[in-house]
Amino acid sequence: MKKITPFLLFAFALSADPSHAEKLPAVWSLSEDVAAPESTYLDKKSGFLFVSQIGKGGGMGKDGDGWITKMTPDGKVIDKKWATGLNAPKGLRSAGDKLWVADIDRILAFSITSGKKVSELKVPGAMFLNDLACGKDGTVYVSDMLAGKIYQFEEKTLKLSVLAEGDRIEHPNGLLVHKGKLIIGGWGQNIQSDFSTETPGRLLSLDLKNGELNAITSDPIGNLDGVESDGADGFVVTDWISGKIMHVNGDGNTRTLATFPKGAADHAYLPDKKWLILPEMLENKIGAFDLKKALKP
Repeated sequence: MKKITPFLLFAFALSADPSHAEKLPAVWSLSEDVAAPESTYLDKKSGFLFVSQIGKGGGMGKDGDGWITKMTPDGKVIDKKWATGLNAPKGLRSAGDKLWVADIDRILAFSITSGKKVSELKVPGAMFLNDLACGKDGTVYVSDMLAGKIYQFEEKTLKLSVLAEGDRIEHPNGLLVHKGKLIIGGWGQNIQSDFSTETPGRLLSLDLKNGELNAITSDPIGNLDGVESDGADGFVVTDWISGKIMHVNGDGNTRTLATFPKGAADHAYLPDKKWLILPEMLENKIGAFDLKKALKP
């Protein structure tokens, strides 16, 4: 299939390492009509895979050339531009029939049934909204990586508030609601103008009832992007800068499963099949990989 020529995706774009340190069995790969894919998300209720694509304008470009693609988990494109008019869409999560997306300084919701936009919320002062998570009650959580904040939006009351902020949440990127806690993938401490950090991030856990924050990994493990449950007590996480795919068990022990080029972004994980569905942002492609062998002790 035709592959789109790579281009700069962020103002801080980093050169991609063309080699994989380890190989994972590929299930399928897609590069045609793929432009800076940032997040892949499987909506369990509908069974469809959704992919946010930043387009040519970069991760901070308010240019209206971003979109969301609707697919099947086995790689078939159902609707190449299922939702359009976005700027630089990133994290995706669903609650009920709504698919929520973070888009620089706003969050939007689309009806999964109709594909129509049903909600839009501007986040005052937002700098770089990145990932989303949804609670069972419909509350939407969104990370602002540059500002070092996590917002929560209670749709029933239309209340937007800051849930957590400051150095303790390590410039949060990936988010996941898991067993009453918000799992946070930290990008790291002292973020620089090129988006590198003096200290990489850790995987953190914020109790949504009492606000207690704990480190799942005691030591920094990377510039974390995607965070997904492994279907049990652990997590599959990505490091955007190093391209590492890692498994973190319930005790915080971490091991690298594979290494991709820089730009390994916000992935989906299918525990029943043990498939990783990875958006390779700087490579302009999406691929599914079998983790069965890699996850064996």
